[in-house]
Amino acid sequence: MSKIAENKQAYSPPFEITPAILNQVSLISEKIGELSLQKNWLSPQLRKSNQIKTITGTLQIEGNTLTEEQVSALFDGKRVLGSSRELAEVQGAIVAYQQLNQLDPLRVEDLLNAHTLLMADVLKNEGHFRKQSVGIHKGDKVIHVAPPAHKVSGLMADLLTWLKNSEHHPLITSSVFHYEFEFIHPFMDGNGRMGRLWQTLILSRWNPLFQYLPLESVVRDHQQSYYQALAQADSEANATVFIAFMLNAILQTIEKNATVNAPANAPVNAPVNAPVNLQEMKTIEAILVLVSQNTQITRQQMAKQLGKDIRTIARAIKQLQQNNQLKRVGSDKTGYWELL
Repeated sequence: MSKIAENKQAYSPPFEITPAILNQVSLISEKIGELSLQKNWLSPQLRKSNQIKTITGTLQIEGNTLTEEQVSALFDGKRVLGSSRELAEVQGAIVAYQQLNQLDPLRVEDLLNAHTLLMADVLKNEGHFRKQSVGIHKGDKVIHVAPPAHKVSGLMADLLTWLKNSEHHPLITSSVFHYEFEFIHPFMDGNGRMGRLWQTLILSRWNPLFQYLPLESVVRDHQQSYYQALAQADSEANATVFIAFMLNAILQTIEKNATVNAPANAPVNAPVNAPVNLQEMKTIEAILVLVSQNTQITRQQMAKQLGKDIRTIARAIKQLQQNNQLKRVGSDKTGYWELL
């Protein structure tokens, strides 16, 4: 069983898109769309809280013992008692996640730079691919032997090229990248937190909400299943089971955040001013796209381009105005739309 491409053909990681995976992708897309349309979907306080959960979760998976309260204190620049390594791990993660939107998930230079940010003051060779062989141990048992060090650079180039050219949904490509990254194990240390960071980065390029959704904390809550999915994917030389695990974790993350962000005294599945169904939500999203392209577009033009009747367009616009996402400036004839 070898996953290393020995020929010059473009590498394609082995996995299958099952009906269950397709259903999960559809459901997650619907849920993230609904969350995007919630008014004040993430306040600055909630963004900060979620980033603290993310950093705490991803480091606790690797054995860091600092709590959310201690990470929060470090986030605010306060002094915290702890080992120098654990404190350095938190500081590195804070910097890396805060600079997430400046990283390009397709550039190997950004990957190495992110590792430098993440592992500064933790490793002596941060930001460089490993130069020696490594294996992952569980007790006295070796559970994974990574590819030889001299192949790491080529394997990572192949993986990034696949990520760039793949036509699969980002929910799938991010999960595949995460698994393949862990299989290659390109660094001497920090591979787990880097794989999770890069999946979050890929997802945030699809929908910016993922930059502030604490996916890593949900993975931490299901840490044993996470490792089992990685091991099973290794055994089967196929990432399908790991994709399924990560999609479940992503769905749980979105649902938990929707619960936290739900308006007071309202059911979780009935947020204030939420669209009544998926079709209306799609119409709303389409209108936002049309307005971003032409702020002077009329309701009649929207209806014609979207194949909807004028009453459907009017309801969707009313929804956007109630959610403070769209504003009409001036009269219907001579005015224009303003995206808020």
